[in-house]
Amino acid sequence: MSELDLRLGDALRDRDAVIGVIGLGYVGLPLALAFAESGFRVLGFDLDDKKTEHLNRGETYLDAFPTKRIRPLVDNARLSATTDMERLSEPDALLICVPTPLAADATPDLEYVKETARRISDVLRVGQLVVLESTTYPGTTEEVVLPILEASGLRSGEDFFLAYSPERENPGSTEYRLESIPKVVGGVGRQALSLALTLYESVVPATVPVSSPRVAEASKLTENIYRAVNIALVNELKMIFDRMGIDVWEVIEAASTKPFGFKAFYPGPGWGGHCIPIDPFYLSWKAREAGAEARFIELAGEINTMMPRFVLAKLEAALEVRGIDLKGARVLLIGLAYKKNVADPRESPAFEFIELLRQKEALPAYHDPYIPVAPSMRRWHPSAAHEPAPLESVALSKESLAAFEAVVVITDHDSIDWDLIREHARLIVDSRGRFREPAENVVRA
Repeated sequence: MSELDLRLGDALRDRDAVIGVIGLGYVGLPLALAFAESGFRVLGFDLDDKKTEHLNRGETYLDAFPTKRIRPLVDNARLSATTDMERLSEPDALLICVPTPLAADATPDLEYVKETARRISDVLRVGQLVVLESTTYPGTTEEVVLPILEASGLRSGEDFFLAYSPERENPGSTEYRLESIPKVVGGVGRQALSLALTLYESVVPATVPVSSPRVAEASKLTENIYRAVNIALVNELKMIFDRMGIDVWEVIEAASTKPFGFKAFYPGPGWGGHCIPIDPFYLSWKAREAGAEARFIELAGEINTMMPRFVLAKLEAALEVRGIDLKGARVLLIGLAYKKNVADPRESPAFEFIELLRQKEALPAYHDPYIPVAPSMRRWHPSAAHEPAPLESVALSKESLAAFEAVVVITDHDSIDWDLIREHARLIVDSRGRFREPAENVVRA
């Protein structure tokens, strides 16, 4: 190993190194907290000055990470944040945790990654370790990030070190936190791999070295595609069993008693979050570039994206049986977040469902204890929906429920008063299996 490797390795082992985390969202913030709690000094970077101001005051802006966890780290000078990208030269290790969304044509949009790499390249110094954590297609680290960093005039493996280690965050989970999940790591060269392993060994229970960044990138996509395909499978089974008059949730419950060869996945109104609706398309795009087809993956995408329309059809049919036209009907969505018990609305099927209701000239509203006001999203903007004012969460009461022709369960947060809904909603269209007991006002979707 060179003197550079040894010096940086010693600083990482002794926790004398400064860790820079770029992107302070659901991935970057817990990473920054974990390193600060393990004894490193952490400097967070984000272009959103509201986030950096909150952190520098020791306050949270994400419910999953309370102020009581952040403030001691700020008070002890272990954690600070900035919007000044000129300071990217200060940390010894830089962890890139920026979004990797899809473009309008469902192709990878790496502009956040590229722009971050350019910002680093402008101030890159000898001896720094750079690790990309953003989920992306195989080849991104070496084909996209590496050339941008080497445009600085410095050389990977000689002057700086580059690696890839995919994030494995599970928002809303109390069982699986960053500090309890093994970390897959692939480096551009042996020195980079060794340094990245040393870095992560200080905050995770185990590291999993792989032969290249491509393998690490592919492993992350495989994890999420596994989930996407199985979600699509149970969604398709739900539609089939619905035609047969069979309760899919009872079927899954029965199948789950087998102690081997079966893992339960559950159907819903569609897919959501920052990974599952996006990552499969990253691999299918890269597969086409390599001359291969991802037919199974793309079929899963088709099934999952059609689920809001299936739920809408069930709603429309249930209203028709009751002599009510969907046009002009007041419909209350329960849940705006993409999954239960989180305040994260990214890629939630609720937004598509709202638009489908509007196309039918229905009058949608929502209740979500985690999201008081519906935010603008990548493909949904309140102004574009001709809202006179932002959609706000409706408080649940006997009176408010009675004002709606139908209630549609999109996200089944545990904190919601489900008994109140069962007793006072005129019609419940349940896409999550929350209401298992048959009732005259409940329709499965």
